[in-house]
Amino acid sequence: MIILLHGGGLSWWNYREAAEKLSSDYRVILPILDGHAKSGSDFTSIEENAARIIRFIDEQFGGSVLLIGGLSLGGQIALEILSQKKDVCRYALIESALVIPSGFTYSMIKPVFGACYGLIKHRWFAQLQFRSLHIKQELFDEYFQDTCGISKSNMIAFLEANASYCLKPSIADCTAKSYLFVGGKENGAIRKSAKKIAEALPESPQRVLPNMYHGEFSINHAHNYANTVRQIIKNGSVPFCLEAEK
Repeated sequence: MIILLHGGGLSWWNYREAAEKLSSDYRVILPILDGHAKSGSDFTSIEENAARIIRFIDEQFGGSVLLIGGLSLGGQIALEILSQKKDVCRYALIESALVIPSGFTYSMIKPVFGACYGLIKHRWFAQLQFRSLHIKQELFDEYFQDTCGISKSNMIAFLEANASYCLKPSIADCTAKSYLFVGGKENGAIRKSAKKIAEALPESPQRVLPNMYHGEFSINHAHNYANTVRQIIKNGSVPFCLEAEK
């Protein structure tokens, strides 16, 4: 059983291609995070979203799964899950999770998104935002549809949570073997966060992915992502050089 948690402002299709490649050997669950289109729940906090997923695992799978992965906001929620329940999974794959709070970014979210929220329903503006994410173009229609389905209050709530999240001391107690990935072209705060997570989980291998932007690994390189998950589960290791995309 594998659970993969998508990035903020995205949805389950973040991991669709990787899940399809893994589905011959594993059951892959792709939850929609709170506050996102079709989630059925408003976003309250990273902590509560993590607790809801833990309750789901407890009720449906006897309290643990094989692997939990997450990108960005999903990576923060995955880290929070590990903090709240130390033995919730055997392996964890954390991609581009921010754990260094930014007071300035937090303070700007409400006024900036309050002023420009209406623009997200215009395709030209959504296309500009989409291009800045470096996501493959064939996902634009789903991105646009789901972004339009996020309420202003939910978008502000999960963006503020993303900007203010920090690791809990209890993360050090988790028993999962964790693997950390960050793109070589990501901003400094994300790269510094990866180092901070590695310090909190000293047995966790960290890999910087050359020439990749935020989220590219799981979204644009699903073949490599799926193969990495397989190698983690089967061998407990990650290839030094990721093979060419097929």
